[in-house]
Amino acid sequence: MAANHSRIVDRALTRLKLRQLRLLVAVGRQGNIQNAARELGISQPAATKMIQDLELDFEVKLFTRTNRGVHPTVFGDTLIRHGKLIFAQVSNAAQELDDLSEGNAGRVVIGTLLAASTGALPEAIDIVLSERPNVAIKITEGTNEVLIPQLLSGEIDLVVGRLPAHRYRNKITQETLFDDTVQAVVGAQHPLARQPGLSFADIKPYGWILPPLETTLRRQVDQFFIREDQYIPHLSIESVSYLANRSLLQARDVICLMPAEITAHDVDSGQLCRLDWEVPFGTGPIGVSYRSDASLSPAGQAFKAALHQAVRTR
Repeated sequence: MAANHSRIVDRALTRLKLRQLRLLVAVGRQGNIQNAARELGISQPAATKMIQDLELDFEVKLFTRTNRGVHPTVFGDTLIRHGKLIFAQVSNAAQELDDLSEGNAGRVVIGTLLAASTGALPEAIDIVLSERPNVAIKITEGTNEVLIPQLLSGEIDLVVGRLPAHRYRNKITQETLFDDTVQAVVGAQHPLARQPGLSFADIKPYGWILPPLETTLRRQVDQFFIREDQYIPHLSIESVSYLANRSLLQARDVICLMPAEITAHDVDSGQLCRLDWEVPFGTGPIGVSYRSDASLSPAGQAFKAALHQAVRTR
């Protein structure tokens, strides 16, 4: 087995070309060799030969052919994933060189979930920019289902937010920053605002703003609703946007479940009101996820350290 691995690695290092990987990724995306060849500006026979060479070098079948085109095998999917990572790293290297040539001291791309978009994240950004004013920082928001695949493919350096409960854990490194709880919040005008000792029966008649279906919190909400006699809200709005959620809460008598970390400022200022109902689920760790220490640039390492510093000083 070791000899086989060494032989394949040697072939890859001496014969593998980036153009072959570009074709591989394109075929995986297009599901069609002819279309992928056209995209790269080569003939179909040349493209077919390049794939055959890859299959010979790696000693596996990369695609299966059907009457609708081609589909990656498990080996093809694996090589395509690594190909995307290689191209992401090349792109990151080019971007970092460009940043350095323009006087920027590196670049870091941060994925953020709703739970981390206030508090620790902006504080960490402030720390990094205070120490490294020329660092280029890019922030992209989404759910774990969107951000973690981008992290694995190298498009994102770190993801800050609620740590994935099960999926992806064996593929990434995670560090807990703090534990957060979920609160039920409403607009200041809501009939239940400032009402003491509420039960779930008191809040059932109202509509809800719910997290997306693919999130851990949504699964916990749905399980809770099932336990409550198969409760179905008469009105439900699915949203991950805090700005949209806040506007809806201020305009309509609906209830929203959100991390306490993100609602703290608006609750303290009176923009929103926390219901006097203890949410029986949702407590979980907020942290930072990344591929490995070796995958982080100096700017990425500095940002990770700044996150821990921001949490310690709060």
